[in-house]
Amino acid sequence: MATSTLGLIPNWYPPTRENYDLILSLWKWFPAFASLQWATTWYGMGKTSLPSPLNLPGRLAWLTMESPGFLTLLYTFFRLPPQLSVTDLPWQNSVLAGLFVIHYSYRAILFPLLQPSMAPMHLSIWASAFSFQVINGLMLGSWLGGYGPTSQEDWDNLLPFGTLQFSVGIAIFYVGLAANYYHDDELREIRRRENHRQDRLVKEGRVKRGDVSRHYEVPKAGLFKYMLYPHYFVEWVEWFGYWTAAGYGCVPARCFLFNEVASMLPRAVRGKAWYVEKFGEEKVGKKWAVIPGVW
Repeated sequence: MATSTLGLIPNWYPPTRENYDLILSLWKWFPAFASLQWATTWYGMGKTSLPSPLNLPGRLAWLTMESPGFLTLLYTFFRLPPQLSVTDLPWQNSVLAGLFVIHYSYRAILFPLLQPSMAPMHLSIWASAFSFQVINGLMLGSWLGGYGPTSQEDWDNLLPFGTLQFSVGIAIFYVGLAANYYHDDELREIRRRENHRQDRLVKEGRVKRGDVSRHYEVPKAGLFKYMLYPHYFVEWVEWFGYWTAAGYGCVPARCFLFNEVASMLPRAVRGKAWYVEKFGEEKVGKKWAVIPGVW
């Protein structure tokens, strides 16, 4: 095992095994940091974004905060193995790296480009998300690139049910990915409808063009019938599938799922309160925030 690594930041990016273990041991405590969100109603992004000189354009902020995750994973995945004298990684490693890139090709690049509009984002939100993505990509990329399984025998020992477990995990991942896109598009459709409505009224000379980035409705399609943040819920399903495919002993995949839940759950609960305040309890109805029967 290499005692030093070369890269953009020697010994850290990509990390040595010692530094990988150190970062991972701290990464497990991220939920404690994320729990601070329960103490505040402020979140400088999306529907709760407020005017500030520290705001960044929403589309650019999203693209630049999300992209470092898959770029870091790819950099580490390809840069680390030669330094560990690993010449041929198992096919499962490449598949999992590819799934991560598929998700973030949509989430980081296509998502902001497809949005009819995006509210400004506070610099602090951008910085925290950027840091999350770099660390997460670094941990998963390091595990896939040499600090996790490096042979077929390693995978046989890691997965109790072998290829079946790996396949089931990938299937769950794709179900979550498809559902994530579907519910994201339902939210986009709300903005598109409002865009069309305003276009029609402007042509008729009845109104001036408004700010569609501030138009909200209570969505109703798909799982929105039962909860207000199904796009959060199905993303968790997606990464649970990823963790299943990687094996429940994969600490970086487990941390990713737990850390996502810890960071997104408070936002969903606060978001439900926002919907109730804006539209009233009658219109929100009995919808859960994000976990049916629980929250």
